Amino acid sequence: MCDPLTVMTMIGIGTSVAGGVAQKNAADKAAEAAQKVGEFNAKLIERDIGLLEKQRQIINSNLAISNKLKRKEFKAVQGEVVAGFGYAGIDIAQGTPVQVLRENARQFEYELSVDKFNNAITNQQITDAQEGARLDAEMSRMEAGATAASLRSQGRASLISSIGQAAQFGYQSGMFGSPRVR
Repeated sequence: MCDPLTVMTMIGIGTSVAGGVAQKNAADKAAEAAQKVGEFNAKLIERDIGLLEKQRQIINSNLAISNKLKRKEFKAVQGEVVAGFGYAGIDIAQGTPVQVLRENARQFEYELSVDKFNNAITNQQITDAQEGARLDAEMSRMEAGATAASLRSQGRASLISSIGQAAQFGYQSGMFGSPRVR
């Protein structure tokens, strides 16, 4: 049978180690939770990338439709100009009617160029927003990984510290070879 001091020492050592193991397990669970939160946030952010791509498709479709309508309207306006000059008895093969038709064509081409430029700018903004979202998602994962690593490290440190405290307690009590002072 062990003396009461030895029993108390063994209980102290066991409690210290058990506390360290519990702290390590809690830190590991917290690290896992941090990883899950980071991944969840990253997936939410990445969802925005797909939504931005759909926005791009809509914008590009709107440009195509707008250009088609503008071409139709341009042909109608040019037809009205030709008809107007023809109705007035003016030769449309030369002079002012040709100048009017050319000016209308230049204006039409300018409008299409402006629309194309604006569409390109919008597409670049979408591309930039997608890249920003991708980087935010990556950052979320990295931050979660760093938090998880820190928590795991704290858990290991707690376990090592508790084992050290248990060993110190055991040596001080004489269980591990040091003579007890009585």
